[in-house]
Amino acid sequence: MSTTAGSPSRPRPAEESQPSGTRRPSRRTVLIALGIVALLAGGLWLARWWTVGRFIESTDDAYLQADSVTVAPKVSGYVTEVYVADNQMVKPGDPLVHLDVRQYQVALDQALATIDARKADIERAQAEIKQQQSNIAQAQAQERVARVSAQHASDEVRRYAPLIATGAESSERMAELTSTRDQANATLAANAAAVDAARSQIGSATAQLAQARAQLEAAEASAQQSRLDLENTVVRSALGGKVGDRTVRVGQYVQPGTRMLTVVPVQSTYLLANFKETQVGRMRVGQPVEMHVDALPGHTLHGVVDSFSPGTGSQFALLPPENATGNFTKIVQRVPVRIRIDTGAETRSVLLPGLSVTVDVDTRSARERDARIDAENHRG
Repeated sequence: MSTTAGSPSRPRPAEESQPSGTRRPSRRTVLIALGIVALLAGGLWLARWWTVGRFIESTDDAYLQADSVTVAPKVSGYVTEVYVADNQMVKPGDPLVHLDVRQYQVALDQALATIDARKADIERAQAEIKQQQSNIAQAQAQERVARVSAQHASDEVRRYAPLIATGAESSERMAELTSTRDQANATLAANAAAVDAARSQIGSATAQLAQARAQLEAAEASAQQSRLDLENTVVRSALGGKVGDRTVRVGQYVQPGTRMLTVVPVQSTYLLANFKETQVGRMRVGQPVEMHVDALPGHTLHGVVDSFSPGTGSQFALLPPENATGNFTKIVQRVPVRIRIDTGAETRSVLLPGLSVTVDVDTRSARERDARIDAENHRG
């Protein structure tokens, strides 16, 4: 026998022990598949970049902003009441702080009393004018009587003069008539002077009336100022928003312009992105924007370009750079771009001023328009 019953059999190769349907792919096949996948991914990325990516201008130098208002009093005084708490929402016109009103109430009362005194002066001057007008009428009547008497005396002298010359009347009679005429003329002159004096008195009374009216206007202006000061003891909010940076306390003495708190209009938050000067050439108002807020990971917000700053950030710095020097070094400047955020009230409630944002601006509209303009220029 060629084979012994107890002798061990020879093991088969591994390839022969596995079924042909479950054979593992070779390394070459795996590499080819990976290469195809990478090629497809690269092609998709390249297509995406060619159609979209090369038109996107991005920056992470962007922060949320709000046009907040610092609240300060217009008058000085001690704070008696603070109506708002930290982070409280307020509406336009809501009272925020109340100052002590006593000194301003006293000033208003004094101004009103001055108005009453000036009105009394006007009434007195008007009464004096009426009295002087009566005096003028009386003096003019006396002047007319004196004029008639003087005329009669003069006529008597002229009528008796021929009789005295012929001796029909005595010289004593002529002297008596002459004396009467002279007295009448003197009385006429006195009455005429009384009329002039009365007229001058009415001129003085008219000037006093004008002065009293001017003083009344000044007193009314003073009362109006006192009334404004009294109203300004209640400091009100000029806009709606949320109270922040509240430093005012009851009992504190404040001066006009003292910073007490800040009202932040959180419902009107906008984005201010600082793009490089090499990025803004293709940007236009109205272009779409995508935003990624660091405080909202995984969320994409949308907006549009609203406006551009009239200068770079360095132009509005406290100490603008002086480039006309020998140690000049060119630095890429940043242009602030204001972006309007299009989102709902719920999301906007968490968009606080100062948060960091990454911004992507789609400039395809400007590039396509420039391409059309260039094409038209070439055809022309």
